Amino acid sequence: MTGPRRLGLVAAGATLLAAAPISSIFDTWKWLMMCLLVVGFIAGAAFAARSLRFPTWAQALSMIVVLLLMLTWMFPSGHEFLVPTPSTFGHFADLFTQAGQDTRSYAVPVPDRDGLLFVTVLGIGSVAIAVDLLTVVVRRPALAGLPMLAIYSVPVAVYIDSVPVLPFIIGAAGFLWLLVSDNIDRVRRFGRRFTGDGRDVDVWEPSPLAAAGRRLGVIGVAAAVLLPLAVPTITGGLLSQLTQSGAGSGNGVGGGGGNGGRINLFASLSGNLTQSETVELVRLTTNEQTPFYLRFGVADQLTNVGFGSRSPSGQAVAAGMPDPRTATAGGNYQEFAADVKVSNKLNQGMLPVYQNTVAVEGLQRGWFYDSNQQVVYSNRNSTKDLEYKFNYVRARYQPADLRQAEPLAPDDPIVRLNTAHPEDPTVSALVTRLTAGKTTEYDKVRALYDYFSSKNGFTYSLSTQAANNSTEIAAFLKNKVGYCQQYAAALAWMARQAGIPARVAFGFTRGDSREGNTYVITNKNAHAWTEVYLQGFGWIPFDATPSAGVRGAARSDYAPDTELPASTAPSTATTADPSTAASGPAGRVERPDRPDLNDPGLSGSTATTESGNLGRTLLIVALIALVLALLLVPALRRVLLRRHRYAATVPRVTALPESQTGRPDVVVTAETTKAREDAHAAWDELLDTMVDYRVPLDPSETPRVTAQRLINDAVLIDESATSATLLGTAEERARYARKPLQGGELTAALNHVRRGLARSATRRTRLTAALLPPSVLMRWRLGLADSSAKLVGAGSRFRDILSRFSPRRLLANRGR
Repeated sequence: MTGPRRLGLVAAGATLLAAAPISSIFDTWKWLMMCLLVVGFIAGAAFAARSLRFPTWAQALSMIVVLLLMLTWMFPSGHEFLVPTPSTFGHFADLFTQAGQDTRSYAVPVPDRDGLLFVTVLGIGSVAIAVDLLTVVVRRPALAGLPMLAIYSVPVAVYIDSVPVLPFIIGAAGFLWLLVSDNIDRVRRFGRRFTGDGRDVDVWEPSPLAAAGRRLGVIGVAAAVLLPLAVPTITGGLLSQLTQSGAGSGNGVGGGGGNGGRINLFASLSGNLTQSETVELVRLTTNEQTPFYLRFGVADQLTNVGFGSRSPSGQAVAAGMPDPRTATAGGNYQEFAADVKVSNKLNQGMLPVYQNTVAVEGLQRGWFYDSNQQVVYSNRNSTKDLEYKFNYVRARYQPADLRQAEPLAPDDPIVRLNTAHPEDPTVSALVTRLTAGKTTEYDKVRALYDYFSSKNGFTYSLSTQAANNSTEIAAFLKNKVGYCQQYAAALAWMARQAGIPARVAFGFTRGDSREGNTYVITNKNAHAWTEVYLQGFGWIPFDATPSAGVRGAARSDYAPDTELPASTAPSTATTADPSTAASGPAGRVERPDRPDLNDPGLSGSTATTESGNLGRTLLIVALIALVLALLLVPALRRVLLRRHRYAATVPRVTALPESQTGRPDVVVTAETTKAREDAHAAWDELLDTMVDYRVPLDPSETPRVTAQRLINDAVLIDESATSATLLGTAEERARYARKPLQGGELTAALNHVRRGLARSATRRTRLTAALLPPSVLMRWRLGLADSSAKLVGAGSRFRDILSRFSPRRLLANRGR
C-alpha cells in the first residue's frame, strides 16, 4: 500500500479517536456507530480515488459526495430513492432547526435525537474530509490538529462539568499517531533504510533524535492532561440565554455530571418535561396539607437574552439557618416538617427543600446554605440516594396583607441586585400600560400576573416559536406560546421593568399524593416560577404558567388561577390535584409533554404549522431554483460566447462575385487586421460547435480539410455544406494569405452549419449541446487543471522558501 492511501486510512482512524470527547454528550453510543460508518465510507472513497489516480479535486469531490449520500441514507425524508432530492435538503434544514431547539431543551447527556445526531455526523464527517486533505494532499498533518481540536471544543463548550480526561487522552493519541505515520512516510520516500553494519536494511534502528521526539510528545500530552488539574480556577457564574446554566451539578435526569459542577437549570427543566418516560426523582412526606413547590435553584441575573444564575455562597448548614419569622413582619407563619428520599436518578449538588427552610438533618459535611438565594448546595456532595429531614415555615397571605408592602429604597441591595434589566421597547410599553393607575407594589405585580391568561391569548405548549429578529422576551409576548420557563422569565422581567425585585425559581410541583401525606415527584413535575420581593414579607412566589399545563400546579388567594372566574377563587391555598385534573375537562389525563391538539387554546399552533409549511415550501423552491440556475450556467456561458463571436463577424458584403477562374474574388479593404479577427472568431465558433455536436477534431488538419471532413462526417448538404466550405476558406486565407477574405456571410454561415449539424445529430446530442455544451465544460476542466498545477507549483516554491529557514538544516553540522 502506497503512502498516500495508507495515510488516508490513518487520518480516518485519527478522526474517530479525536471524536472520543463526544461520548460525554450523548446518553448512548448510537452516534459512534453512525460516525464509524460515515468516516469508514469516506476513507473508502478516498482510497478508491487515489487507487484510480484521480486528481486532487476529484478525491475531495468523491468524499463530499459520499458524505452527502450517507447523510441521505441515515436521515431520509421519505421522498428520495438512494440519492438526495430537494425534499432531502428541506429535511436537513428541519433537522438543523430541531438540533437548535434540542440544545435549548436538553441537558447533557442528551438522548438520541435525530437533529443532534445529524449535526454530529455531519460535523465529524466534515472534519474527516478536512483531516484527510490536510494530511494526504497538503502534507501538513500538524494543521489537521485544528479541525480535530474543533471536535474537542464542542463538549468543552456545552458540557456542564469538566470534560472527562480519558476522551482527551484518546484524541491526543490519535493526533500523535497521525504525526508519527506522516513522519515514517516521509522517511520511506527517501528509500530503504541502511544500517551501516551489513545487517538487514529493514531492521528497526532506534534513532536518538526520534526517541527524544517521542519522549517530548509523551511529556507534552501528559502535561496537557495533568497541569490543568493542578491550576486553581474560578467558578464564577456565566451570563447566559433563557436556557442557560445554574449552580449545582449532576447527571442523569438532574443534568450535568460530577458533584462539584453546574447544572443547566433551564435546559434540565425542559429536558425533563420532553422525556417520554416518567422517572421517579423524589419521595417526600410532609405534615402540611397543601404544600407548595419544592425548590432547589434560583436565576437572578438578567441579560438581553434572558435569565442566568450565579454560583451560590454561604455558610455551612451545620452552623444554623435563618428563621424568616424574625426577619419579616407580615404573614401568619406555621412550622412543618418533611422527610425526603431522593432516588439515584437525581444526581446534583442542589438540595430540594421548601422555601423558608429553617433546619436540615441527615446531611454529611460539605453542604452549605445561601441565605440570599435560599438554597442548600454542595460543591462535592450529591443528592443521589440521599435521605434527609428538614423543618420549614409557611405563611398564608391575603391580598390585603400584601398591599401594605411599601416600595424599597432605590439604593437597597435587594433592589440593585434584582431589578437590573435590559431595555426592551416591547416590554416597557406593555408594563407601562398594565400598571397604569396601580398604586401598590402588590397591585402592580398582580396586574402583570393576571395578564398571562387565555383571555389575552396565552397558551401552554412545549413547542415554542422562534424569536426571528426580536428578543426572546418580545417574541414570547408576541407569540404567547410557551411553557413554564418562558412564563416565569417573562413575569420576572416585567416585574423588574416596573421597579420591583424579581427572580426565577426552579424545582418541582407538589407531585402525586400517595398513602396520605407522601408525595411522589417525577421528572414531569419539573417546574419554574417567579418570586417577587415585597418589603416586610420577603420573597413571594407567583406562578404565571397556565395551571392546566402544569402537573400538580398550586394557587393561592393572593395569586389565584387566572382561568377561573373571580367569584370561584379559593379562599385558602389550594392545589390542582393531578389525579382529578380540576383545571381541565373531566376525565382528561394531563400530559404536559404532549399538549392536547383538540384544546381550542392551542388554535394558534395552526398558524405556526402553516407558517412552517410556507417557509419549508419557499426553501424547497429556492433550492430548486438554485439548482436550475447552476445547471444553466454552462448554457448561458455558451450563449454569451457565441454572441461575442457573432459581434466580431458583423462586417460583410452582400455577395461574393466570381471571376473567370470560378474562384471567389477577394474584396480587399483597409481593415485587413479586422478581417483576420473576423475569420478567426468564426472559425473558433465552428470548432466549438463541432465539439458540442460530438464531431472529432484533429489539430494537424488544415482548415480546408477540417471543413471537408465535417461535411462528410455530418452529412451536410446544400447551404450547410457551402457555409462550412466558406468558413474553412476564410480561416485558411486569414492564416496564410497576404490578403484575407473580407466579407462573406460568416454569421449566416455559422447558423447554417449549426442547423445542419442539429439535423444529423441525435436528440440526446442536441440537448447536451444546448444545456451542457461540451466545449464549455472542456474549457473549464482544462482551466481547473491549469490552476491546480499552478497552485501545486506555488506550494512547492513556498515549501522551498520555508525549508531555507528550517532549524533542521542546522543538524547537518551537529557532529562536527
